[in-house]
Amino acid sequence: MYLMLLGAPGVGKGTQAERIMARYDIPQISTGEILRAEIQAESALGLQVKSVLDAGELVSDELILRIVANRISQADCAHGFILDGFPRTIPQAEGLRNLLRRMGNIELNVFEIYVPEEEIMRRLLARKRADDTRETIENRLEVYHRSTAPLISFYQKDSHYTRIDGSHSIEDVEADIDGHLKALTLPVNVVA
Repeated sequence: MYLMLLGAPGVGKGTQAERIMARYDIPQISTGEILRAEIQAESALGLQVKSVLDAGELVSDELILRIVANRISQADCAHGFILDGFPRTIPQAEGLRNLLRRMGNIELNVFEIYVPEEEIMRRLLARKRADDTRETIENRLEVYHRSTAPLISFYQKDSHYTRIDGSHSIEDVEADIDGHLKALTLPVNVVA
């Protein structure tokens, strides 16, 4: 079961990823966590990433793809994974598609969790985090619409794309996703 959760900040991707991980016993792949771990381990890749970040630059699509390729080739990903924070651009999505083809035509199941912007604003402001001001949230949504939202069009062309209404309760959204996952004709290791 190879999954990706897409959606704007505050739609519940992280919450749903945690629930899927627990239920289906597959790892969540977070590029941010991988980058931090590589830097901390002072691996060759980590040193390269550190030099890029220290220079105030963005990690290139090519480097991110190498990092993801390395991570998803590990044993715990043999039966699936959930992608978190990747891909963020069309070139990354194309690179991922090519990588999964080389790995044996792995089919990525993409779930877009959609919540109207008014509800996103309400949710994020209710968290009362210091960085969750109206202006900051508006900026994050603008960045999302500019750079990540085009991925929705990219993946809508694929038969393995599903849009989930994320405005319901956490449990209802989980049940909706779970219903779609159970309908897939993929081997599943459900943890009760």
